[in-house]
Amino acid sequence: MHAHATSQHYQELDRLGDEIAELSAHLDAATARLLDLIREFDARGGWNSGFSSCAAWLSWRVGLDLGAARERVRVARALGSLPRLAQALSRGELSYAKVRALTRVATPETEARLLAVGRAGTAAHVERIVRGWRRVDRTAEAKEARQRHISRGLHVRHDEDGMVVVTGRLEPGVGALLVQALAAARGTLYQEARKTGNVSAETSETPTMAQQQADALALVAETALHQGMDPGTPGERYQVVVHVDAPALADPDQPGQSVLEDGTHVSAETSRRLACDASRVVMRHDADGRVVEIGARTRTDTVWTLPALPIRGIVSRRAS
Repeated sequence: MHAHATSQHYQELDRLGDEIAELSAHLDAATARLLDLIREFDARGGWNSGFSSCAAWLSWRVGLDLGAARERVRVARALGSLPRLAQALSRGELSYAKVRALTRVATPETEARLLAVGRAGTAAHVERIVRGWRRVDRTAEAKEARQRHISRGLHVRHDEDGMVVVTGRLEPGVGALLVQALAAARGTLYQEARKTGNVSAETSETPTMAQQQADALALVAETALHQGMDPGTPGERYQVVVHVDAPALADPDQPGQSVLEDGTHVSAETSRRLACDASRVVMRHDADGRVVEIGARTRTDTVWTLPALPIRGIVSRRAS
């Protein structure tokens, strides 16, 4: 009788375990669909209605912590070029935790190998593999950063009707700085328009975003010339934010992510360079990216004083 009761007890536990595993697979499949929707929403600019990024919109609309929202957007974007990992997640073959780790290093060329790693190991094992992979990948990252620097350029030409056409390619950090400068200029012009009651000097219609960007660029140029090209004292409202793990900031050979606010990857060396020229806010995150502690802003001449703690630092370079 005792043996029968014991056998029934273990059968019930097995059933509960199977149900937990099955439900977890369904949750991962639902997460895959969620990431598909986030990627499409982000690509179509659905968040560009007053929010600084898709992550900011997601945090507001869904209630995610901004760090967790930013990670969702990063993974969603990465899976767009990693169909094998995306399919494994949608089928419940890989957990979101594994996919999140693998997308930090996976490329279309390495996806198949990393998928095998994900299927064979635990989430902790996958994290260790990814950390080692990132160390090896630092050389390629540095080469890619150099290539981006070489390919930078800005072209200015006059069109047939006298308009000036500006096209260019900027490094991620410089591009983010330009975007924030334009946002600051648009804000200034909007406040001026509200005070004067003028919507536009040439038309009573509200300018399109492209027209606002053009007006903002003119203000940025005028301000730069007026100040004698002196960047002046950094502003406090408009920031270029780089999220970088503390170990990677202290040593480029250490593992850790380094991304702009919108999820664009920048090299750890770029983050270190920005840190030498910026104020710094250290934020402690938990494993899911939620902020649990925010330190006071400091300004330093070197980044070596940043302790290599399990934290993610935020390096801010502010547009004047």
